[in-house]
Amino acid sequence: MDELMQTESIVLAPFEAHHLDDAVALSRAAGWAHRREDWEMIWSLSQGRVALAGDRVVGTALMTPFGDTCSAINMIIVDESQRGRGLGRKLTTAVLELAGDRQCRLTATSDGLPLYEKIGFVATHQIVRHQGVASQVDAPENVEWVTPDALPEIKAVDGAAFGASRDRLIDVLAKEGTFAAIRNGDRIVAFASTRLFGKGEVVGPVVAENFEQARDLLAFILSGKEGRFVRIDIPEQTGLSSSLEDWGMPQEGEVVAMVRGAAGRSQTPVVQTFCLASQAIG
Repeated sequence: MDELMQTESIVLAPFEAHHLDDAVALSRAAGWAHRREDWEMIWSLSQGRVALAGDRVVGTALMTPFGDTCSAINMIIVDESQRGRGLGRKLTTAVLELAGDRQCRLTATSDGLPLYEKIGFVATHQIVRHQGVASQVDAPENVEWVTPDALPEIKAVDGAAFGASRDRLIDVLAKEGTFAAIRNGDRIVAFASTRLFGKGEVVGPVVAENFEQARDLLAFILSGKEGRFVRIDIPEQTGLSSSLEDWGMPQEGEVVAMVRGAAGRSQTPVVQTFCLASQAIG
């Protein structure tokens, strides 16, 4: 797939750094909130393909690997002028080839759902987007900010919840933002991350043993964001929607989480992901 692939007048090529500005323009035209910095963060962790009409980027797709076993398929956009010609399927197929034998995860809008089902993805649950201007929230006493020396423990907790290693992602999130955690004695048992994103800030991932820990982590982080625009993406079944609405972040849309080539787990994890790092990367 390293060689260019011709699709009528459209060429698929490796997604390189000089394509980022055009990718940002495509996402803005599609109504996405992503800044160039948000694109660059995901791109730095990924491999991808762009669709070119001459020198113009008219489509994008990325594959973000998590070790050798799992990946996220994301940032799939087709310029409005090129839709309805099968280009979205070609881009998706191209990055699936990059994923190899890895399990592939993605989030789909209602428009994209039929395509992904045709190429082997199965819906698993809903992802709900909450966003708005954060109201006043009291900070619980059982949560603390942590320093980079806590990252090995955070990586272990995240990997247990996600089912694959996301060490590179955690390192990038540490550079982009900050982490808070809950400890049981000296051991970190739950954590949350926050950083700049889109037109404000985002909280996620949030990984915890239970609902109460997840809610406390969110309350702690949001206690310092009163009056700021914040986005939080949650699996619908976490039960956090009511709290987020009370804190000034109503539900403003949802997508479907899907998986292809799911690998079973030998046992139920003791921690779970209550908020995503982003819809793109889980």
